[in-house]
Amino acid sequence: MTELEQYIKSYFGVVAVHDVQSVVSLFKMTALKKGGFLLKTGKRCDSLSFVQSGLLRMYVTMDGKEVTQWISTKGYFSTDLSSFIFETPSRWTIRALIDTEIYTISKEDYNKIRHLVPMWAELEKLFIVRCFTMLEDRIFSHLSMSAEQRYHFFFENNRELFNQVPLQYIASMLGMTPETFSRIRKKPLL
Repeated sequence: MTELEQYIKSYFGVVAVHDVQSVVSLFKMTALKKGGFLLKTGKRCDSLSFVQSGLLRMYVTMDGKEVTQWISTKGYFSTDLSSFIFETPSRWTIRALIDTEIYTISKEDYNKIRHLVPMWAELEKLFIVRCFTMLEDRIFSHLSMSAEQRYHFFFENNRELFNQVPLQYIASMLGMTPETFSRIRKKPLL
């Protein structure tokens, strides 16, 4: 069983093996070199990707400043969900931070899943709800935690990223200036 099959099985639970295989068969392995683009702001997002290895950064440039929304690591999906579902121009750019391998499904093939997997409507709803819940958790942390608390929480749950990703991207994702991020990093843990 591939990692993508394992992830789908563990993520959605009671999916039959043949249904998982039907879904996975629609994904194609793609490699992105460091600096390569999966998506650019203003383009319509016509694919959903699963990170097999590597790192993808989702960001937007506003007033000459880049704002990082998310860094997708192994085992995560990456897309501009709004653009993918509603076929609108993407607000996000998605770019490989290092050489990255992804499984990608086109919008056309994604739409075929409902004909292949009878319970797809329920599974898709669960997927969207999980995406929404992750966003709610991020918003809640920004509203309820101090910058220092956000830093420590993120560090405890994502230590490996601190050696793989430029720190200004992590600072941006956490809603901090690089200076605040640096000041917090230098503080001794209590």
